Amino acid sequence: MKLLIRNGRVIDPASGTDLQQDLLVEDGLIARSGPRLERTVAGAEVLDAGGKVVCPGLIDMHVHLREPGHEYKETVETGTRAAAAGGFAAVCCMANTEPANDTRAVTDYILAQARAAGAVRVYPIGAVTRGLGGKELAELAELAEAGCVAFSDDGRPVMNAELYRRAMEYTLPFGCPVISHAEDTNLSHGGCMNEGAVSTELGFRGIPAAAEDTMVARDILLGELTGAHVHIAHLSTAGAVRLVREAKARGARVTAEVAPHHLVLTDEAVRGYDPNTKMSPPLRTRRDVDALVEGLVDGTIDCVATDHAPHAQSEKEGEYDGAANGVVGLETAVPVLLDRLVRPGRLDLSTLIARMSVGPARLLGLPGGTLAPGAPADITILDLDRELTLDPATFRSKGRNTPFGGWRVRGAPVATIVGGRIVWRAAAGGEPGR
Repeated sequence: MKLLIRNGRVIDPASGTDLQQDLLVEDGLIARSGPRLERTVAGAEVLDAGGKVVCPGLIDMHVHLREPGHEYKETVETGTRAAAAGGFAAVCCMANTEPANDTRAVTDYILAQARAAGAVRVYPIGAVTRGLGGKELAELAELAEAGCVAFSDDGRPVMNAELYRRAMEYTLPFGCPVISHAEDTNLSHGGCMNEGAVSTELGFRGIPAAAEDTMVARDILLGELTGAHVHIAHLSTAGAVRLVREAKARGARVTAEVAPHHLVLTDEAVRGYDPNTKMSPPLRTRRDVDALVEGLVDGTIDCVATDHAPHAQSEKEGEYDGAANGVVGLETAVPVLLDRLVRPGRLDLSTLIARMSVGPARLLGLPGGTLAPGAPADITILDLDRELTLDPATFRSKGRNTPFGGWRVRGAPVATIVGGRIVWRAAAGGEPGR
């Protein structure tokens, strides 16, 4: 039960480590690190990481695994296999299943499926309201006891401010954040893309940035009123970044995440009428993208999360405004961000790793996120020079709905290790791995 990872560039933002050294795993835990450990270790499986980056196993805190109820889109098995192939050692799955994850029975089912068929660690997120209906609170205490690490009606905002306040107050003893899908549906109703010059030219009804900004402001204020930890999901506007930054400066318990597609694409991508550019919140303007990147760099935004949202092909066909919202992201996030943000120097590699490992781990109180001795041996190995074409036909996910299909990128995961076990490794010389 020993694994020796040799000669890699070990980057552990949690400890400030960035060194060329070996890493030893024993019995599913990080044992120690240092130069030339092979001289002192006998009987270990050896994984050569020469020329590659060894970092804490990445954690995606915003994934839609669809099971139970929508297994034609994704299952725990296919979603976690996609996660492993994308370099993620753990995922947190949202509650918008059928039935919704608003009771212990559904949480227990998800965890049982993860134990039986999951390739990576799975942490459920429970619903805030029954059936995601926004009318009455779900069994929050029961969900926390069953293993939910946060609460969210993601996919739908909780429009009733009084109900949301009570939810925040109720979750205080559990220490779990409330994750906000910040959207004022009175402003966004009927829109299918960002409101602006492009929507006007294309003749689409737009969703103004204010639909997000007003709800971010409301939920921050409710968090300050109650003392709850409020986490803002999938930031997409410059205004939302500013509101979070100001709230943090006041000492508010607010955190935030951003999705890769909002970091590299703008509403200009919609000009091709590709339904794979349709998502909620929508792609915004270059000004918004620049503000999101700046927020990620300076720590205003705590995490990168994919908002992996697989759909059947039929749900992404037809007229643009009638297509389902959402894109898959587990198998594209790391290559896209390495190629489009790290390689051009817009984002430091260590910062990206931090926002995808120790950031979500600390935010949700999860094990992992570090390579310190005694930590779970969840490890991601990156090859910054690996070149590949993002081909949806090779995805482990059932979803093919990505705006990045056909992109040629440089930099990608080559191995994912969970609990000391290699759960995925890129094929030698080939693009897909096993």
